Amino acid sequence: MALYGAGVGVLSLAALYPFQRPFRQFPGVEYENFEVPADWNQPAEWAFARLMYPPGPNDGYAGRFDGDWRDGLSLWTQDYPRADRHFSQALRRLTRVSVRSVEQPVNLDDGDAYDWPWLYAVQVGEWGLTDEQAREMREYLLRGGFFMADDFHGTFEWEMFEQRIKHVFPDRPIVDIEDKDPIFHTVYDLDERYQVPGAAHLGLGYKNNGVGAHWRGIYDDKGRIMVAISYNSDLGDAWEWADEARYPEKFSSLAIRIGVNYVVYAMTH
Repeated sequence: MALYGAGVGVLSLAALYPFQRPFRQFPGVEYENFEVPADWNQPAEWAFARLMYPPGPNDGYAGRFDGDWRDGLSLWTQDYPRADRHFSQALRRLTRVSVRSVEQPVNLDDGDAYDWPWLYAVQVGEWGLTDEQAREMREYLLRGGFFMADDFHGTFEWEMFEQRIKHVFPDRPIVDIEDKDPIFHTVYDLDERYQVPGAAHLGLGYKNNGVGAHWRGIYDDKGRIMVAISYNSDLGDAWEWADEARYPEKFSSLAIRIGVNYVVYAMTH
């Protein structure tokens, strides 16, 4: 039933295509010339929208990539575009959502976030948002958008994330999402969730002092999750390395199922 609803929900997006910005691949901090799929220009009803953002004061790439963040080679391109395309391929296979094979970088300054109902950001313990971008994100979310914040670890990165998300919603609390919440049962029942480490931290199992997975959210007045937060886990890395035998399948499997649930929830709530 949930998948049927998702299919109906995304059909209404078809009218948006003439107004959406064209696909562009940016150079990333890990991949500069990543092969584009043969069907990259085929329209679909959903695309992996990745948030572009300026680095914050905790920029882990300071001194290595100091160019204009709007041209790529910045924090927001971690795991990009490999993670985006692996997850998009999985979503194609596991649901009836019509999924584009390539991602869509979204800059809040351009005013086109509203064309993309699901928005993802990585490294959000090191991000920066301007006041104008925070206002734009708040409006986007209150109008029905969904934001997934991923890959930040430990107490200091939490503080950096919280400072900036409070610019978006200074009056709304961040809470732990209860196991019974529909977001964990929209497609898959995800009562058993565990910490998903990045590929570089498999030996230790966590990064910084970030022991233990936390699944948190910010709700609107009707009880809909607007911001879904995966703290102390790196779901993007698990998507990125889903085709790598050395990366444990159990982490990629959980990360994909969480992502599928979040997308279908976003499209039906």
